[in-house]
Amino acid sequence: MNQKSNHYIFLKVIFILVFLPVVLIWGIWKKTSWSKQNKWLVTIAVVAVFLFFSVILVNDNKNELADLKTQTEELQRQLEKERQKNLQSKNPEENVTPKNEEIKPPVEEEKNQEEKFKVLNVVDGDTLSVEINGKKEVLRLIGINTPETVDPRKPVECFGQEASKKAKEILTGKMVRLENDETQGERDKYNRLLRYLYLEDGTNFNKLMIEEGYAYEYTYSTPYKYQADFKTAQQKAERENRGLWADDTCDGKLTTEVDEITIENTSAPIIVAPANNESSGEYACNCSKTCPQMESCAEAQYQLNTCGCTKRDADKDGIACDADCQ
Repeated sequence: MNQKSNHYIFLKVIFILVFLPVVLIWGIWKKTSWSKQNKWLVTIAVVAVFLFFSVILVNDNKNELADLKTQTEELQRQLEKERQKNLQSKNPEENVTPKNEEIKPPVEEEKNQEEKFKVLNVVDGDTLSVEINGKKEVLRLIGINTPETVDPRKPVECFGQEASKKAKEILTGKMVRLENDETQGERDKYNRLLRYLYLEDGTNFNKLMIEEGYAYEYTYSTPYKYQADFKTAQQKAERENRGLWADDTCDGKLTTEVDEITIENTSAPIIVAPANNESSGEYACNCSKTCPQMESCAEAQYQLNTCGCTKRDADKDGIACDADCQ
């Protein structure tokens, strides 16, 4: 149909623009007795008239071709719709619309990683507690270790107090985002959640502590997700002599000497605070205080070692308020 229409238009244009003017001019010069001058004038007039109408005719043909193209495209769209309809009727199970895909619920893991939690207590630079679903959970940060300050079985380590103070300044009372790591498991042997922690501005707190020299990179048993980044952060802190890597602080050497008194027949050595009966000047004996009421792990340990408040050490491992101070 399209080819016939185009062929017809082509023949019409050829006839009007070429054949008819030639016949008229031939008749003027061969069949009339006009003077040569008049023949030329008439010939020029005929050519001018046919040129004028030729322009109009060409424009009309362009419009016809455009209309024909539009009709063809519309016909193709209709044929495509029919083809899709036939395919859908043959395979109804495969007929899934994009709309159904858009309303698909989000992955639970992604939803959880965007949720924020309130920091309840900061134990030290790598351990803290947060509120999750109305319950207090103790976290151990993945990939870092800060100098020890609260474990009575270990000596106080250089820059431990500074690391603990820095963590409390940044985290106390703040809303934070948590990220788990499948390579490290959900909890450690003390039943603490293992997580990466992000501040409200998106900063990775674990990495920040290493970069600023308050912690060093720590791989427990298997490589973790951000191990390479954390190792690089520590190298940078060492080069720039930050925090515990500074020459005038620890120079990278963490252990310091402390006086230690070991009580026999216990499962672990216990650092005993100076015995001065009722008060150390900073803490006062009060065995009625529960772990959540303690101002710090140091006070909890004072109540256990100096005051004999054994209820603070239910599992008899020498550490007071284990859930918060491990």
